[in-house]
Amino acid sequence: MQQITSSSDRAENALVPEQVASSASYGSYGDVSPDADSEMSFDIREIIAIIRANLVVIVIIVAASLTIATVVTMLQTPRYTAETTIQINDQSAQVLGKQNDTMQDPVVVASDTERFLQTQVDILKSRALAERVAQKLRLIGNPKFYDAMGIRRPSGDISKEKLEDVTINAIDAARGVDLPRKTRLATVSFNSTQPELAAQIANAFASEYIQTNLQRRFDSSAYAREFISGQLYEARAKLEQSERELNAYAREAGIIRDRDGSSDGSGSGGAGSSVTTKSLLEVNTAANQAEAARIAAEQRWRLISGSSALNSTEVLANPAITSLLADRARVTAELEKQRASHLEDYPAVLQLKAQVGVIDAQINSLAHSISLSVKQQYDAARQLERSLKSEVMRLKGSSLEEQDRLVRYRILEREADTNRTVYEGLLQRFKELNAAAGISVSNISIIDPAIAPIRPTSPNLFRNLLLAMLAGLSIAAVFVYLRTQLDDTVKVPEDVEGKLQMPLLGVIPLVPELDLDLAMLDPKSPISEGHNSLRSALLYSTSSGLPKTMLITSSQPSEGKSTTCYAVAAGIARLGRRVVLLDVDLRRPALHRSIASLNGDNSQGVSSILTAQCSIDDAIRKTDVENLDVVTSGPIPPSPTELLSSIAMHQLIDDLSKRYDLVLIDSPPVLGLADAPVLAALVESVVVVIQSDRSRRGSLKASLRRLRSMRSNIIGGVLTKFDPTDTGNRYSEYYGYSYYQYSNSSTS
Repeated sequence: MQQITSSSDRAENALVPEQVASSASYGSYGDVSPDADSEMSFDIREIIAIIRANLVVIVIIVAASLTIATVVTMLQTPRYTAETTIQINDQSAQVLGKQNDTMQDPVVVASDTERFLQTQVDILKSRALAERVAQKLRLIGNPKFYDAMGIRRPSGDISKEKLEDVTINAIDAARGVDLPRKTRLATVSFNSTQPELAAQIANAFASEYIQTNLQRRFDSSAYAREFISGQLYEARAKLEQSERELNAYAREAGIIRDRDGSSDGSGSGGAGSSVTTKSLLEVNTAANQAEAARIAAEQRWRLISGSSALNSTEVLANPAITSLLADRARVTAELEKQRASHLEDYPAVLQLKAQVGVIDAQINSLAHSISLSVKQQYDAARQLERSLKSEVMRLKGSSLEEQDRLVRYRILEREADTNRTVYEGLLQRFKELNAAAGISVSNISIIDPAIAPIRPTSPNLFRNLLLAMLAGLSIAAVFVYLRTQLDDTVKVPEDVEGKLQMPLLGVIPLVPELDLDLAMLDPKSPISEGHNSLRSALLYSTSSGLPKTMLITSSQPSEGKSTTCYAVAAGIARLGRRVVLLDVDLRRPALHRSIASLNGDNSQGVSSILTAQCSIDDAIRKTDVENLDVVTSGPIPPSPTELLSSIAMHQLIDDLSKRYDLVLIDSPPVLGLADAPVLAALVESVVVVIQSDRSRRGSLKASLRRLRSMRSNIIGGVLTKFDPTDTGNRYSEYYGYSYYQYSNSSTS
């Protein structure tokens, strides 16, 4: 075994000069190793390790949650939920037609449909609707309702308002409204310990919602109807007043108007004409007709009087004349026949002549009578024309006089007509509003009325257990998270770089105290491997390789600092380098007891040298390890800090650094003492020992700040007593550190 160790030591010693340059940036405080990951990342192994480390707590929290959920579920009273489904449309059916249905809903734009439906849902959830349901079913003060809702009955002297508030709050708590997207079917539910009451109240919500919708429409037109009613009353009063003023003026002015609606052509606007005007029109028409009759009679008279009467068509057209002319022609023909055979004095000829004379006399007499008749007709037509024209002139004068009086009359008449038009329009609109308000159709319809449920909806044991499990897991997760975040101890090697931002030089595994000496002697043991790894890191810790002087300290006592010092010193000494180990813990020295070859002798040491009680050569003591010398602390002085900060201490370190390749100082803890910071200023580099699962980030940060205040060179930290098998450390990359061991078989 010694040969294997020696070969390994020689190999490391040979590599030092070649790797000094590559490790130049790895030795200063604040730098991290090239392999360190400075960014926090999601690591499933870390989460699993945290869960395993807190598995007992998680199981207890989840079990307690499930137990509480089971007990609460068993103690709950069964409740039933009844549901009614209603359809909500944008518009209601048109009853009076699009033009006359004044109560029709406004057209809802497609993009505004969702807002409209959400408004209806809010109405279903409103307190006003709950109050209507409570009043309709007489739930306020009803003991059965309070028993069904599982609340205590209001007792004592309670006001009506408070009783109503308790009832409405109970209804609101048990009411549910759900309107899924992309549908117009809303579900109104109610929860109660009595299924019949739940169904009754759910249906009451649907019916009252419809009634509220209709009532809201009716009330929305109430103002319009009331306003139009007032306007209608005023319009009627104005119409009556204007009619009275018009009639009074017509009576005063003596104007009689015909209100038949016919137009008189005088600009009255078709509202009737006066009697005078109508008489003028009628007499003027008669005068025109009389003038035409006179002209015709005059024409006939001129024809008769201007020539022989028998040449007049008026006479010839007379039937009597026509008959007499026919008789005369017949008698004349007979006379000519008698003359042909008889003389003029022949009795027959004379008789026929006498007959012709009589007929001529009759014709002349009748022609004269006809001529006198035409003359009389002409005279009568002329007289009638004169009379009618005279009457037209008289009526024309009266009509012109009446025109002056009609100016005021027409103003009053137009005002009356305007008032009549306004009154008739308002009356028609009022009738339409009354008709529409009485026959409004709702845009809400019930699809599925609620029925009394058979099975209770709560308590649901499976759901409660599931929720309890989720709640327990959530509480456990929060507890574990807070516990992990509040735990600032350095547990794993990654914490050295992550929490302290300091390079990790080595990891020393946990070994039982009784087996520590044996493990240190065994070069194949995990603790020996850990110290060898630390030794290798120290060889490349600075740009010049291994520092000449090095201080090993810790933030608090009993972190394995002295053991680490000896192991590092022995390891470097085996590489053939001369090493001296100083125990400068002048308060609680331990090095003389840790090295068996010293037999616990601490009579001379550092304190003796600093007080000039002995020389350096007298204080140096040999060990079993070749090239390793030790200077123990010596007797405990009364003032250790003064000795360590003296010039003699500085000279001691200088003298030893000239004699040895490495001066390794075992320092007291940093916190609470001034020794370690003072010594850190005297050496080239400082190594901080950190005990796993004991050292806290706050104390370590404070220690590092104190060391840095002395401008010391902190090259890194060593994590000691690390247990990779601990469940809390299972997420570390060093987990399984002890699983790789040397085999006892020669063939391995």
